[in-house]
Amino acid sequence: MKKIATRKRKNLLIAVFTLATLSAYAQNSTIISGQDPDRRVITTAVPFLNFAPDSRHSGMGDAGVAMSPDASSAHWNAGQLAFVEDQMGFSLSYSPWLGKLVNDMSLSYLTGYFRIDEVSAFGFDLRYFNMGDIQLTDGRGNSLGEFNPRDIAIGGTYSRKLSSYLGLGISARFIYSNLSGNISSVGGNEAKPGISVGTDVGLYYSKPIFAGAKDANFAWGVSITNIGPKITYNSADDLDYIPTNLKVGTAYSIDLDAVNTLTFALDLNKLLVPTPPIYATNEDGTLETDENGNLIIEPGNGKDPNRPLISGMFGSFADAPGGFSEEMQEVTISFGVEYNYDDKFALRTGYFYENPNKGGRKYFTMGVGFDLKRLGFDFSYLVPQQQNHPLAETLRFSLMYNIPN
Repeated sequence: MKKIATRKRKNLLIAVFTLATLSAYAQNSTIISGQDPDRRVITTAVPFLNFAPDSRHSGMGDAGVAMSPDASSAHWNAGQLAFVEDQMGFSLSYSPWLGKLVNDMSLSYLTGYFRIDEVSAFGFDLRYFNMGDIQLTDGRGNSLGEFNPRDIAIGGTYSRKLSSYLGLGISARFIYSNLSGNISSVGGNEAKPGISVGTDVGLYYSKPIFAGAKDANFAWGVSITNIGPKITYNSADDLDYIPTNLKVGTAYSIDLDAVNTLTFALDLNKLLVPTPPIYATNEDGTLETDENGNLIIEPGNGKDPNRPLISGMFGSFADAPGGFSEEMQEVTISFGVEYNYDDKFALRTGYFYENPNKGGRKYFTMGVGFDLKRLGFDFSYLVPQQQNHPLAETLRFSLMYNIPN
């Protein structure tokens, strides 16, 4: 029988994300006592669910939970969609991924919405992450041919106004992740595609205000995304969390005059996934285990990460070995600015920050947008602070079509 180390292949694929500090090896990787104990990167399966998929918000440092609604609201905050102004709209986004490393990875995002009535709207979204072709080999290095790993997520959204200024939205999606096909692992377990489901819940508040003699708008948003069961690629004993995430943000827009508008947005994000603990070691450097063969966590250095969904979500606020200061390190910051001229032309810029102990992503973004009647085009560009970073020169393109009432 053809065999391949499926877990190793899975780790290799996720290691690609590590190079971009988007992910690391496997979710159940251990931190060994005495080995860089301050750097604990939280990792999950299917990290593509949290990649900024569209050009408008990625041009603003990946800030969007409180921005004005558009066709991509299903990703940022399901509660926004009830406030969309047009009757119907569609958007298609495309981004070559990790172009500094490979030339055949890409992220595609198709989304749309339809206004049901004055207070509610329905949306759909399709995400496709193509990881390019890889060469499969058996345990002796013999070629088993090429395979194209890919992740897909399909979802729907319902959003409704609870008042003139407050909206609530709920999304549900099906998640399919195929990293190695149906090839047996060395241990004899059949590799298989990972399958899971995820749910989003979002609140969005937007209210016009006055700033002196000028019209302005203040908005805030809260969204918990990808609430769902763990995923496996071979057996029920090998489970990984999906990237459940909490987003909190605010946005402030001010009309400088009749045609010029300036918007500032700030987002805070935190993965609701357990922090890796520090495991104890024996004198010879091997991991210490109890009588049942379970790894022993050093006292006061974290909690068992293999917890049920709800326990893992709520426990993620207080399970870091470094205490509250480390929990704060797990919060990423996105800040963006958008200048809009007469709803026809937009310039955007932003900054994204992640603590070095939690991945270390730091980059500036910029973008531009054009709106020609019903048709819109957006473009964004990412500039990492670190030279020769795998994320350098990341581009995103978005094409939108809106049908007014």
